[in-house]
Amino acid sequence: MDTPFRRAIVVVCDGLGVGEAPDAADFGDQGADTLGHVLASRDVQIPNLVKMGLGNLPPSFTGARNDRPTGAWGKMAEQSAGKDTATGHWEMMGLLTRTPFKTFSPGFPPEIVRPFEERIGRKVLGNTVASGTEILKELGEEHVRTGRPILYTSADSVFQIAAHEDVVPLEKLYEWCRVGYEVACLEHGVCRIIARPFVGKSAADFKRTPNRRDFPVPPGSHTLLDRLKDKGLPVFGVGKIEDIFTGRGISGAVHTKSDMDGVDQTLKAMAEIPQGLIFTNLVDFDTLYGHRNDVPGYASNLEALDRRMPEILGKMRPDDVFILTADHGCDPGDVSTDHTRENVPLIVAGPRVRPGTALGQRACFADLAATLAETFDVPGTGVGTSFLREIAG
Repeated sequence: MDTPFRRAIVVVCDGLGVGEAPDAADFGDQGADTLGHVLASRDVQIPNLVKMGLGNLPPSFTGARNDRPTGAWGKMAEQSAGKDTATGHWEMMGLLTRTPFKTFSPGFPPEIVRPFEERIGRKVLGNTVASGTEILKELGEEHVRTGRPILYTSADSVFQIAAHEDVVPLEKLYEWCRVGYEVACLEHGVCRIIARPFVGKSAADFKRTPNRRDFPVPPGSHTLLDRLKDKGLPVFGVGKIEDIFTGRGISGAVHTKSDMDGVDQTLKAMAEIPQGLIFTNLVDFDTLYGHRNDVPGYASNLEALDRRMPEILGKMRPDDVFILTADHGCDPGDVSTDHTRENVPLIVAGPRVRPGTALGQRACFADLAATLAETFDVPGTGVGTSFLREIAG
């Protein structure tokens, strides 16, 4: 078909799940419903997102249903072996991860830690499974006294290094992360190294800064981003998109300080890039609220995004398509601080999007990649089913 769209704006609300995935029990995530539990916590004011159909998706809360959404709405299940940022984003762009990345509990073994310490010339603190905020309270002051980096992990395949910005300069921390990548990722199958810089005077006020950086392994094969770039179409990443794909298939990128900065940068890109893909990650949903079991904060952040939606939709051109989705769940209402295996939203809007289209339960995140491949007339990755014909009005 002749595509009605010349540009796509894809916004990923990191960790915005909409109810347990079909295989949630395999991950210990029965009953997870990030959006439902947030909306049930109080009268959350998201009229613009409700109008678009987002409130139709959570199974545990029905108070935000809309019988006549202005766009298309549905949800997608993940097929990859994991519930991590990398596997979720890669699958959205057409790459399935069949083998799960290695996780390490209660901490990393000597064969990983020892060579890391030798190469950076310092012993580590921690080396345990921990909440990123709690471990700063526990070990932050000792780190400031000794200069020893704090090493910790989670249920995900991550090697996280925390350091105070006044004790370890950012470039030094990033250098240590590259060492960690060579040791933990290349030699022992870890998916991601994460730099976790923080500031503050004491355990009472330590807080992480926006200077986080991710150092993941690259996607195992070409994704839709590579195919778009090969065709000469712009692919602009906002937030940590460039890190997630290790720069592959990205023609331009900007890192962000907050989700609202992410919206600002998305609007700026929309004003400057007339075609191709603008791909945005809003990480605060996950990092600041989901992982911290902060339901009120999550609700407020959702309201802040909702208030910006008229700006985004108002800047769209007649041949634009806007897609809101997520990479996994991170239910702030459960007992864990880990990601949750959930369906993710699929909200599609634009002047040429058929209103009220129910896209149903999609079997794979890669349906998004298949749709964008058809939209931009590039070869698909062989995974996923396009919904372009369903949304094109």
